[in-house]
Amino acid sequence: MPTPNKSANPLRLFSLLWRGLSWLRTALLNLITLVIVIAIIMAIVGPREPPLPENAPLLLRPSGILVDQYSYASPSARLLNVGNEGPMETLVRDLVDAIDHAAHDTRISGILLQLDDLDGGGLSKLQEIGEALERFQATGKPVVALADNYTQEQYFLASYADEIHLNELGSLALTGMGMYRNYLKDAFDKLAVQFHVFKVGEFKDFVEPYIRNDMSAASREHNQQWLDALWMEYTDHVEQRRQLEPGTLTEFINDMATHLRATQGDTAQLALQHRLVDRVSSRQERVRLLIERFGADSEDAEKVQYVDLQHYNRHRAWPPAIPAGNVALIVASGTILDGSHPEGTIGGDSLSELIRNARQDEEVKALVLRIDSGGGSAFASEIIRQELELVREAGKPIVISMGSVAASGGYWIAMSADQIWATPSTITGSIGVFGLFPSLEKSFAKLGIHTDGIGTTDLSGAMRLDTALPEEAAQVLQLGVEHIYHRFLHIVAANRGSDPAAIDAVAQGRVWTGIKAQDLGLVDKIGYLNDAVAAAAQLANLDEYQVKLIERELTPQERLIREMLGSESGQVAWQALAGLAGDAVWLKRLQELLPDGAELLLNGKAPQIYALCLECSAVD
Repeated sequence: MPTPNKSANPLRLFSLLWRGLSWLRTALLNLITLVIVIAIIMAIVGPREPPLPENAPLLLRPSGILVDQYSYASPSARLLNVGNEGPMETLVRDLVDAIDHAAHDTRISGILLQLDDLDGGGLSKLQEIGEALERFQATGKPVVALADNYTQEQYFLASYADEIHLNELGSLALTGMGMYRNYLKDAFDKLAVQFHVFKVGEFKDFVEPYIRNDMSAASREHNQQWLDALWMEYTDHVEQRRQLEPGTLTEFINDMATHLRATQGDTAQLALQHRLVDRVSSRQERVRLLIERFGADSEDAEKVQYVDLQHYNRHRAWPPAIPAGNVALIVASGTILDGSHPEGTIGGDSLSELIRNARQDEEVKALVLRIDSGGGSAFASEIIRQELELVREAGKPIVISMGSVAASGGYWIAMSADQIWATPSTITGSIGVFGLFPSLEKSFAKLGIHTDGIGTTDLSGAMRLDTALPEEAAQVLQLGVEHIYHRFLHIVAANRGSDPAAIDAVAQGRVWTGIKAQDLGLVDKIGYLNDAVAAAAQLANLDEYQVKLIERELTPQERLIREMLGSESGQVAWQALAGLAGDAVWLKRLQELLPDGAELLLNGKAPQIYALCLECSAVD
């Protein structure tokens, strides 16, 4: 009689388990594929878009941060965000285009500006939308601003409206403008971390938080200058729109407690009494007022009739626009880094590729580069500028449109333009460079870690984080920074028809508002994106022109996700799939199927020279 094989049962069990897992994996993949197919079918043959009402206001509800370019989000991140309340970013260009189109659309009777979900985005972007609202109002149609509470940036946009409504328990949070940072010297001293700083420019204060416990006198001086200029831009506009005496807003803020005592702490009545808003009411009362003015929804008499932006854009976008045009528009938004990077960050190589595409496109006769960047890598900035030079050599004019920020490296890449346009409140300049290199040898020593070794030269091992930085290496780095700064000055001088000494007098790391930069000769014109596009067309002698947006080509996965999320019927299927993704196993599998883009990491192989502006992201 044969002896039983004791290993047979475990092997059989393992085999069954493996086949079960294989079946489950196949079933899950088939289910995902089925959901995708259903989503595609629903997007194609789903219910037709309902017609627009013949006479209704357009509801604009910007949410998150106003941007010139959406930041990159992986397909899986887009998928798993389905059903969340509003996007994290709102594209300024979408709002402006819709407002301008609605101005001459007889079906649109006005604009409802719902601002509760807007987180900000900078005075410049708010002004750009406000200019479009003023063009809309010039056609005789009203703009009504709505919010339960107003932040300072929300209120600036609301001030363009004909009426401002505030909830009876709401508030208007005006505080003025400031710039505050954490200074970390004592903390780094406790950790025994040493920062070696190499810079040119008395006012180039990016490195101060690493090496000081407070703001230097030079930093305090030049930052107060541009903060005062921005605050004056804010208050002058609001006081003119609200027909208030000059200085009213600053006095209102400085004596807030006194004013609030007069209303027994009622912040809504305080805003109403000082003529900062027009109506204070409950949500129900506000709805009744709007129904009286714009009419009730055809299906619900207790709701206001309106057309939301997504619905309106879908009607405008059919039939689909042909991607053609003779004025190219490229958006450069974010920190400037070496290499290739997706939207929301400017890659020296990836942006250069887009510029090259515009140069090689025979239909394109002019290029507008929209810059919204506080700078970054000096090397990447120069790579981009050199690519722009080739566009000019090809006979195609270049116009720069500066957004909220075009400073330091962001100003550097503007130096191959025929014209530079800035908004009144653009932050620009910051002509200066720095390098920052930490050494951790004392931190390691506290842990009992010591580094020793040999090399063939005095600079062998000089750039290690675990050894002290040799004096020779420090001199080399400082000389490199000075060389880049002098190159920066010469590039600016050549572009602006000046000389390096004159540019140095307004450089040294100082930042300026757009208006002041024009006075100093750093920019040519004050205006917005549409103005820059018109100027580019004029330089190219184009009587008629179409704008062609040149951007990174989407992957098939990204195009599929975007199409699915762009239709209401398609979103239903994707929401079902996203619900399944709540399970960790599903989530992992989805991430494998829809892989995330490469992470943006700055490696520390060697100290890099930066043309970067800290002030540009430190305003609140």
